[in-house]
Amino acid sequence: MNYQLPLTINNGHGEIITFKEIVREPDGDRLLLEGRVQPGSGPAKHVHFKQDEHFEVVQGEMSYELEDDQAKVLLPGQSATFFRNQPHKFWNSGDKELVVSCWIKPVNNVIFYLSSLYAATAQQKTPNPDPFDGAFLLTKYVSEYDIVEMPTLVRKVIIPLTYYIGKITGKYEKFRDAPEAI
Repeated sequence: MNYQLPLTINNGHGEIITFKEIVREPDGDRLLLEGRVQPGSGPAKHVHFKQDEHFEVVQGEMSYELEDDQAKVLLPGQSATFFRNQPHKFWNSGDKELVVSCWIKPVNNVIFYLSSLYAATAQQKTPNPDPFDGAFLLTKYVSEYDIVEMPTLVRKVIIPLTYYIGKITGKYEKFRDAPEAI
């Protein structure tokens, strides 16, 4: 899919991402983006199976956790890289807006995935995506992304069942042009 950049997405619950530019590199394209996160907000612990992700704090305070669940704090000018297959989460642990400069490499399906996830979340009253859209994204892109904090019952039973119901009831027509998983 071709995207007109810059492209800004808003999950409606304190997280805004602007996809700024794709930089062509010999070993894979790098997506440059900016994130703005309100105090207390941030994604659930997740993993990218095919991408590395780098954050540099521009403004505010960013806390993050890896597999060991030991919170670490980054201040302006400090950075962290989360490598593929490394579960991580981050959040704004300060009292003003967190601004981060980021890159993700390679780009793969991340623009589609995050745009769809943010759209599915923006319409909800909580920071969780619409159940059918979330089930579609987690099922179709299971080889690329996972939400680590999801309970096993939800991951193994509820998500597949919700996906199946969504499929037989035609809820995924809007995703007919979704890129193939990698």
